[in-house]
Amino acid sequence: MIATTCFAQEGSSYKVSGTISGLPEGAMLQLVPESHKDEKPLAEVPIKEGKFEFVGTQKEPLGVYIMVKGSYGAYKFILDNSNISLIGNAKAKTQNGNQSYDFGNITTSGSNLTKLYYEKIAPHSALDGQYQAIQKNNAEVLKKIMDARKAKNETLQKELSSSEAGVKLASDEKEFFSNVEKTVNKIILDNKDSWWGPFLLVDMMSYFTPEQKSTYEQFSTEAKNSYYGKLVKDELYPKDLTGTKVPDFTVKSGNKTLALKDLIKGKRYTIIDFWASWCAPCRHEIPNLKKLYALYASKGLQIISISIDKKESDWQKAYEQEKMPWLSYLDRTGAANTYNVKLIPAMFLIDSNGTLISDKLRGETMTAKLKELFK
Repeated sequence: MIATTCFAQEGSSYKVSGTISGLPEGAMLQLVPESHKDEKPLAEVPIKEGKFEFVGTQKEPLGVYIMVKGSYGAYKFILDNSNISLIGNAKAKTQNGNQSYDFGNITTSGSNLTKLYYEKIAPHSALDGQYQAIQKNNAEVLKKIMDARKAKNETLQKELSSSEAGVKLASDEKEFFSNVEKTVNKIILDNKDSWWGPFLLVDMMSYFTPEQKSTYEQFSTEAKNSYYGKLVKDELYPKDLTGTKVPDFTVKSGNKTLALKDLIKGKRYTIIDFWASWCAPCRHEIPNLKKLYALYASKGLQIISISIDKKESDWQKAYEQEKMPWLSYLDRTGAANTYNVKLIPAMFLIDSNGTLISDKLRGETMTAKLKELFK
């Protein structure tokens, strides 16, 4: 009832305005939709003496982040066609050369859906205190394990983990994460009959596994037909595009814009590799890609690595560290969204015509497939 009565009719508009101190004068403040994709901002406006204002229309309620362009840190609220006010301050922090802002002191008014959202997730938020208690109660063995890990002393790690204190830590953590799973599932399924159900599924899980299909199937027809219901379905039940042409995309290199057809011209097979500097599994794949490139580049193999890093400096540093001998670009044009990339590493093996051979190969399976194709 609250969601129905609070949401303004289609055709009306929203206004999101307020004052957030602590932000640089002239910095661009963005409204970014929440999803498992790398979403483009709905809008961006400059900060003037801490003040800002967004105006627009929204068909259905949408989870959004307000954040400073090019920085980390955000405040989340529910956008609908209401007059929403955000008041508070942001604390600037710099870590590893990256600028971030803590928006923890923001107060929202005029948004009943935002108030309802934070009420719904309160049981999950309360788990933070439980986890901190576990950390405090097991601080001594945790520190010893972390020190052994930093020293790369695997023998000591095993000894500590099998000690009485280590076993207690493992038991406490197992019980905690089991409680997290139960709490999250209850929050989602308590809202299975409206758009809140699929929205909370997206909101509370960084990515989906096949296990979430059973949750989706419990949603009502109304929930499944909502904006977030459709997002969840597309992610859980992706179309098999094997044998079809992959979408075209462009990359930017200096002042040049290059299309996929230009990058694969004259090549027999191409691996399109989506990765990021912070993604450990992605970087673990690079040595294998180097072996494959050394074996088959002269026979017509192309590799195109596309980083989804937010900062060019992060990508450039990792690129120089990895010394990739193939084409590598920063995703400035939304190629990852075009390919519906949810998790990385994500690799697409295509032929000379741009037809998808597989998007499920990596490591040994990629090695075996290329050996078969180039025999």
